[in-house]
Amino acid sequence: MPEDSIEHINFKELNKNAISQPLVKHIYTADPSAHVFAGKIYIYPSHDIDAGDAFDDLGSHFAMEDYHVISMDHIGAEPVDHGLALHVKDVKWADKQMWAPDAAEKDGKYYLFFPAKGHDGIFRIGVATSHSPSGPFVAEPEAIKGSFSIDPAVFQDQDGSYYMYFGGIWGGQLQRWRTGAFNGEHPESPTAHIPNDNEPALCPKIAKLSADLLQFAESPKDVVILNEQGKPLLAGDIDKRFFEAAWVHKYKGKYYFSYSTGDTHFICYAISDSPYGPFTYQGRILEPVVGWTSHHSICEVDDKWYLFYHDSSLSEGVTHLRNIKVTEITYDQNGQIQTLKPYKD
Repeated sequence: MPEDSIEHINFKELNKNAISQPLVKHIYTADPSAHVFAGKIYIYPSHDIDAGDAFDDLGSHFAMEDYHVISMDHIGAEPVDHGLALHVKDVKWADKQMWAPDAAEKDGKYYLFFPAKGHDGIFRIGVATSHSPSGPFVAEPEAIKGSFSIDPAVFQDQDGSYYMYFGGIWGGQLQRWRTGAFNGEHPESPTAHIPNDNEPALCPKIAKLSADLLQFAESPKDVVILNEQGKPLLAGDIDKRFFEAAWVHKYKGKYYFSYSTGDTHFICYAISDSPYGPFTYQGRILEPVVGWTSHHSICEVDDKWYLFYHDSSLSEGVTHLRNIKVTEITYDQNGQIQTLKPYKD
């Protein structure tokens, strides 16, 4: 929802008409990555902290420094905050901005994947491990070799392969890697190095993970999103093109790649027969929420499918103080996800 419209919102009425309520209210949480581990729902959000930083398009105000893990026995159950799972001070290579994480499980071991800015100001992606899905997690001493940008999402396929999807433009720095090396020119500009509107849109990335889930098993590749005519989306297709918040789930044999369009505030999705794509654009999952960002995950729980997402209703529109939510999604007979409005008319 556009920033300049927030001041006109009646938040009491908006919360009354919301399709879901904040899952936790004692801290601000965002970017929820949800999984079912050992029969319980575990949510891995980022932790919004009011650091007093002014809003800017580089995301400098998102000064998150740690992670908490939230669990629920079932949808509708009382959420449990398991406390501090990982702090930036315990990550040797990281300096600040612990943004949206994700998690995975393999052979009884749990992996927390997270982005952070190194001491050189460049985003990398790290991994931390635990013997419990709720942590605490111990970070590897170095970031994943060859990693960059933000928003890691790890998908486990039915054959036992694990893939990481990642990337985010503007403050997420994806545009600064267009040549394969980091371009530090014009650091004050979030849109420097963005393609022209008539050029192909920047692509999220995919890399298969190594057997121990600690490194890439291959160089990252583009995840191409095609329009309805089979052509790659253009940078000017701002209501459809990828901005950040990659997520993949599988439904009836098809791979569903969902993502945020960022500055146009939609959660969209595309479908493919391969985890590598190309993916064909299908439509919107979620219309804009209150607050600048939109970031989600999709998880199957007890044979139903749920969208975990966030808005800024708890902080009454303060964009960098968000709260996680959950609501059910449905598919039609053709596998199309029905578009949700976050607030009833």
